[in-house]
Amino acid sequence: MSEPVTLRQLSGLPAEPAPLSECVLILVDAQNTYRSGVMALTGIEPALDECASLLARARALKIPVIHIQHDAGPGSPYDIRAEIGAIADKVAPIEGEAVVVKNYPNSFVGTDLDARLKAVGATKLVIAGFMTHMCINSTSRGAFNLGYAVTVPASATATRPLPAIGGGTLTADSVQAVALAALGDLFAVVVPTTAGIQD
Repeated sequence: MSEPVTLRQLSGLPAEPAPLSECVLILVDAQNTYRSGVMALTGIEPALDECASLLARARALKIPVIHIQHDAGPGSPYDIRAEIGAIADKVAPIEGEAVVVKNYPNSFVGTDLDARLKAVGATKLVIAGFMTHMCINSTSRGAFNLGYAVTVPASATATRPLPAIGGGTLTADSVQAVALAALGDLFAVVVPTTAGIQD
């Protein structure tokens, strides 16, 4: 049996990530809700550490950084007026870094994210954050559909177990692997760790 071929390969799209210095860094939903409680993700703290490392590199390079924050309203696990919905301290925005509040998994829907990117002439994005199968998936596909070249560092993402159709449970590792493979088929260059992205 031959090795599987991605749609990226068949389409002649780049297999290597763009240098971080040529990108805008987008950190999606790096919020406290994923650190404990009902929405706690498998491997969240190491993934947040990878996000923090990437963020420090972006700041040193002085590239644009955009933080995305999901808001599902008061009392929800994504209530940005409460500590649960706040951006985690280790990746908290600093002065000059934009925060875009969204209400849908795709960070481009109902927000000015695309306009902000166009305003700085962005064509290449590094997208990291949470959850891999949901908002990283949706935002990366949305970016691709708008013509952006996307890189996703797997180590700076995380997800959770999900109910399997027909019964049973899909482990977080299985959900993570399938979500990243689906993105890597066409929509993004997926690299195992943030070290796979050169400055």
